[in-house]
Amino acid sequence: MARRAVLAMRSDGNMTISHMNDAAHSNSEALSSPGGATTALGLCLVGYGSIAECHMQAFREIQTVRPTVLVGRLAGPTADFADQWGFDRHTLDLDEALTDKSVDVVVITSPNDLHAPQADKALRAGKHVLLEIPIAMSLDDARRLTRLSREVDRHLMVCHTKRFMPALREVQRRVSEDRLHILQMVGFFGILRHTNTSWTGRKRSWTDNILWHHAAHLVDLALWTTGCSEAQDVQCRFGPEHPTQKVMDMSLSMAIPGGIVATINLSYNFRGFLERMLFIGQEETLLYDHGALIDGEGKQIMPAESITGLGSQNREFISAVVEGRDPAVTGEQVLPCMEVLHKAQEAAERACRT
Repeated sequence: MARRAVLAMRSDGNMTISHMNDAAHSNSEALSSPGGATTALGLCLVGYGSIAECHMQAFREIQTVRPTVLVGRLAGPTADFADQWGFDRHTLDLDEALTDKSVDVVVITSPNDLHAPQADKALRAGKHVLLEIPIAMSLDDARRLTRLSREVDRHLMVCHTKRFMPALREVQRRVSEDRLHILQMVGFFGILRHTNTSWTGRKRSWTDNILWHHAAHLVDLALWTTGCSEAQDVQCRFGPEHPTQKVMDMSLSMAIPGGIVATINLSYNFRGFLERMLFIGQEETLLYDHGALIDGEGKQIMPAESITGLGSQNREFISAVVEGRDPAVTGEQVLPCMEVLHKAQEAAERACRT
């Protein structure tokens, strides 16, 4: 018998954690017991980088997830991370980890190119998946993964984290309530990426992708904020390539239904860190700036909140799994963004040939 954490609601509304002996369970079984307690979800985390730490900070606050197995690339860092966050065990073999019947959910924080193939394995193994952005490195792979999640009847949620930031949710709320009619959006993201180093200064083994990773955040933000699922006249140009880091600068423009113009620029040559989105509307102008929301006169509407805080996002994923419903950001919901990125890639390649 394996010891499993069990969560129960106290009379004061807080959760209490106890442990009980329980046979290894099937992922298709209900996650609640006859007494009303909820069995903690077994977590398999893939990756030990900077964003993996953000996920574990979020899960530590949620307290309804049991760190069960960590999958890493190198033995030393994998063991250190597993010890730091209290995982039951760790391994370098994803296939082996996915055979663990005590694992209910898999959170994938690996390099971009591995997202789709690793999520494919996890879904086929009967696990629910929280997948870091991007869902895939091509539109076709994103579509295949989305279909697979439905075929195997497992939840797939993609980390389009901007949708959970309070300042941006406020912009989206004003649009949905017809209080703000957007005419134009101008976005910028900049960070220095001359080497394979994360935003925290951690060295890593893989090269980032400015279009399929960071542009995905802002493209999805533009579509989600306006409530649109398509864009026309997508244009894109890439700047000169870096010898090892490839595309470092890009400019993307698109037309969103309703006559909305969106322009998104990104740079891996930017010395510092900058992330902004300007919303120009008929009624007002709003600026999203590093987690804060500011009006056109410089007045702060909402204070800045951490742009790496994943609590709301991860709680939504766990709630969706426990309640047996679709999470807030399904594969289907991010396909419009992936379609824009696909068109942008094609447009940039055409521009390079002329």
